[in-house]
Amino acid sequence: MKTILAFVRPHKLEEVKSALALLPISGMTIRDARGTGDNPEEPVTFMGQAMVVTMPMRSAVEVVVPDDLAEDVISAIKEAAWTGAPGDGKIFIEPVVEAIRVRTLERGDDAL
Repeated sequence: MKTILAFVRPHKLEEVKSALALLPISGMTIRDARGTGDNPEEPVTFMGQAMVVTMPMRSAVEVVVPDDLAEDVISAIKEAAWTGAPGDGKIFIEPVVEAIRVRTLERGDDAL
């Protein structure tokens, strides 16, 4: 099993969710995040003033999937989140040692 954690632009979140909904995954977690990477930050205009947002908003999308679905999920996120501009986001992949569904006590892939 793998945990896939993607940080994407908030305006691309619906596209990412829609792309993931086409895959046989059982769920996902979405949360708001703030952060910055290594790309230069562009000023935005707010009430006529140019401002630099030092920690722009991102949407964090987290899914845990069986190993055989990981590449499909990664591809779906990459395609849906891509704009071609700096700040498109990052995807992190981590191994999951075990999963347990509390209600039924199922373990491993069955718990997903």
